[in-house]
Amino acid sequence: MSRIRAFTMPKWGIEMTEGTIADWMVKEGESFKRGQTLCLIETAKITNEVEAEYDATVRRIVVAGGGEAQPVGALLAVFDEGHHSDAEIDAFVTAFKPAEGGIAKGAEKAKAAAQDDAESAPAPSGKPRTRIETNRPISPEALRLAEEEGVDVAVIEGSGRGGRITHQDVVKALRGPSTAAPRGTLSVGVEDLKIFASPLARRLAALNGLSLQGLEGTGPRGRISKADVLALVPKPAAAAAGPGTPAFVAGENRPEIVPFDRIRKVVAQRLTQAKQEIPHFYLRMSASADALLEMRKTVNVVLGCKASVNDWIVKASAMALVRHPEVNVQVHGSEIHRFPHADVSIAVAGPKGLVTPVVRQANLMRIDQVAAETRRLIDKAQGKGLSMEDMEGGTFSVSNLGMFGIENFDAIINPPQGAILAVGAALRQPVEAAGGGMAFETRMSFTLSVDHRAIDGAAGAQFLQTLKGLIEAPQGLFA
Repeated sequence: MSRIRAFTMPKWGIEMTEGTIADWMVKEGESFKRGQTLCLIETAKITNEVEAEYDATVRRIVVAGGGEAQPVGALLAVFDEGHHSDAEIDAFVTAFKPAEGGIAKGAEKAKAAAQDDAESAPAPSGKPRTRIETNRPISPEALRLAEEEGVDVAVIEGSGRGGRITHQDVVKALRGPSTAAPRGTLSVGVEDLKIFASPLARRLAALNGLSLQGLEGTGPRGRISKADVLALVPKPAAAAAGPGTPAFVAGENRPEIVPFDRIRKVVAQRLTQAKQEIPHFYLRMSASADALLEMRKTVNVVLGCKASVNDWIVKASAMALVRHPEVNVQVHGSEIHRFPHADVSIAVAGPKGLVTPVVRQANLMRIDQVAAETRRLIDKAQGKGLSMEDMEGGTFSVSNLGMFGIENFDAIINPPQGAILAVGAALRQPVEAAGGGMAFETRMSFTLSVDHRAIDGAAGAQFLQTLKGLIEAPQGLFA
């Protein structure tokens, strides 16, 4: 049958939304054969050669090679299996609409001129064509085959999206319960290597001594799949395989699809923005934590609180920020906002991901007040009770993974803040003793991620020096 065909941007994988024509291997007016390479299409991950699925002529290239990315289903070219006029090609392009799901089809008006003769022509099988009117969703290829073969689409259960009837559904209806091979494949009765089956299905059949002849495939276009072969493998076969280790057969590895919730969307957007727009640089320093750990025990008893090591680091960071206001900043476009007090964001692993509630004016708080405020914010984060007010307005962030044994890491700046402190584990390490020889002390590592647009390296280094002094001589935190 003489037809005009739309060549559209294909979809490879569930994540693909667009592609780019890198180069055309055929030209307008040029005829091609089935299996011939038509073009190269680039996606974000791969470059694929697209082969022709039928013989035709290139009548119109709509999107030139090397152009802008096109969405899945966009019209790339028009192919002609017959000898249609330029006016018919123009009408087809003008009325073209991408169908739902990205599979393109021409509009009814565009097809009208070609269908007047085509509907009265006999099908390739020699049978008269029957015009089918149906309100059910059906692909153009499936409708054409059903009309050619006189198949009643009302009794076909569609396997496509939203119950859409596909070409494969019509092929299966034609085959009925028989074991005949699908159209376009060799008939049953030839050796297994010529039967339409996946490589894994062939391997599994060979391992289990099974023949593929007479087996009806459930894959695309009747292809024999792994599941079809496994259905024939006897259950006790693995146990009776012999004294050796039985062959391992991998099962399906289907992902659990978990969409982003509102908070994770915000976090993802901010972190992506930070890595793309903020020129990070990193400063590293370690400090002895023995004095801080000893004072923590005493203060917790005296004040009747349970301040954590992280609470002391938040307090020390806040006091160091006040002494170095050039680090206690936010960046807004071409402006730097400096603050008189330190509003310290703390990274908390909530049920749905990372959140950063703010301990406001931590530099003015006693350590027991810092502990009470962080406990309140952590409890709200664990119970999904944080509001946007709890998480907005921080001037600096502290991210501590030391409790997980992480020795050091580089944190991503939380915009619009200018810096973030990454805290590693407190570990016993050998050091040189004051009078010579070797001793052991507890040391913590700190990595300061800095926005180089707003904070210079010297300013960041001076902040870390002050922080180290407060950690190693924690009595300064009560000054």
